[in-house]
Amino acid sequence: MDERAQNASMRYARAKVFWLGLIWMAAALAAPQQEHAVIRDTALSYAQAQTHNMPGRVSIQVANIDSRTALPACQKLEAFMPAGAKMIGKTSIGVRCNEKPGWSVFVQATIQVSADMLIANRPLSQGLVISADDFSVHSGELGQPGILTAPEQAIGKTLKFAIGAGQVLRVDMLRPDFVIKQGQTIRLIARAPGLVVSNEGIALNDAIEAQPVRVKTASGQVVNAFATKEGSAEVRQ
Repeated sequence: MDERAQNASMRYARAKVFWLGLIWMAAALAAPQQEHAVIRDTALSYAQAQTHNMPGRVSIQVANIDSRTALPACQKLEAFMPAGAKMIGKTSIGVRCNEKPGWSVFVQATIQVSADMLIANRPLSQGLVISADDFSVHSGELGQPGILTAPEQAIGKTLKFAIGAGQVLRVDMLRPDFVIKQGQTIRLIARAPGLVVSNEGIALNDAIEAQPVRVKTASGQVVNAFATKEGSAEVRQ
C-alpha cells in the first residue's frame, strides 16, 4: 500500500471513530436520565433515618451533584454508607441503582450535631470512679461518635485511662460494666454435643463480658470459664 492510500485509510478510520462517538453520545442523551434531585433526596432521607436517635439537634446538608454526571434513570435507588465513612461531620453517602446495568454515585454531605457534652473539670486518673463533681456539662458540636451527652452515662463508671482537664468524655474512655462481680453466686454452664450441664459457684474475680472468670464450686473445685452478657460463666471446650 502506497503512502497516499495509507493516509486515506487512516482518515477513514478517524472519521469512523468520530461518527461512532457522536452516535453513542446522541443515544446516551436520548435515553432517560436520572434526576439529580432524586438522588440527593435519597441520600438525605437515609441520613435523616440514620441520625434519628442521635442526641441534641441534627443539621444535614447534602451537596449538589456535578451537573456533568449523567446516569440512566432508575426506579430502585438505595442509599448506603461507604466503608470507613461516619454519619457525622463531613462525609459521603453512596446511592446505588439496583437495576441492570446498575450504577453508584457518592454524594458529599455535612452532618452537624449540637448537644450537651461532658467536660473533665480536672485531670482524672486511671481507675477513677466518676462522680458528678468530676465534670461539667457544656453545649457544643459533636465532632465524632461516642461522645457522652448526659451525666448518667458517666456517673459511677470507671476510667480505663487517665485524661486531662478540659477533655471531652467519650464512651471508649470508660471501662465496660462488670457482668460478674467477685463473691457473687453465679450459674456455671458446661456444654457438649447434645448435653448442657449447669451448676452454681462463687465468682473469684470481677469480669466483663467475654473475660475469663474463675468459679469455685460447692465441692471446692476451681473452674476456669468465661463471662457471658447474661452474668453466667460458660466453660469452653
